[in-house]
Amino acid sequence: MSENDYCLIDAARPPLAQGPPYAECVLCREPTEYPESYKGITLCPACEWREAERTSCSG
Repeated sequence: MSENDYCLIDAARPPLAQGPPYAECVLCREPTEYPESYKGITLCPACEWREAERTSCSG
């Protein structure tokens, strides 16, 4: 069994940036590790971790 068998949440991630400019976090405005050109929701590592804790599957 893989870890994907337990949780049905699709957590697609944007590609990592090769260097600046970085996109800013939509929650705290800190720089993220994603390129500025990425269109979509980007979170910094700290907010990404908190969001994962908040939405994690229980059971």
